[in-house]
Amino acid sequence: MKYILLIYFDEQAALSETERQECYAESTQLAQEIHSSGQYLGANPLQPISMATSVRVRDGKRLVTDGPFAETREQLGGYFLIEANNLDDAIGIAARIPMARKGTVEVRPVIDIPGLPTK
Repeated sequence: MKYILLIYFDEQAALSETERQECYAESTQLAQEIHSSGQYLGANPLQPISMATSVRVRDGKRLVTDGPFAETREQLGGYFLIEANNLDDAIGIAARIPMARKGTVEVRPVIDIPGLPTK
């Protein structure tokens, strides 16, 4: 089963450049490890919320605003997309994501819809 591991953290408690590079290196190592076991499907950090654009369509009209739609303490900062045998395996991988030590990693099963394009 596919799982998306959504990484949330408080952007106001920003990482130093050194901490960011260490996090990227550790995340890359984790990605390599889960790739070698056949579980890696994708991963990326996201640009800060100041770079975000929200799109909504209401009554047939497109509404575009800067930033995220929801105001929260933690913001979505990245993700891993993995293949895991079960929820416990997915949780085990989520616990190894470096930002799990500073924020929250939400583990959510992905619904496979037949007919969607693949890579």
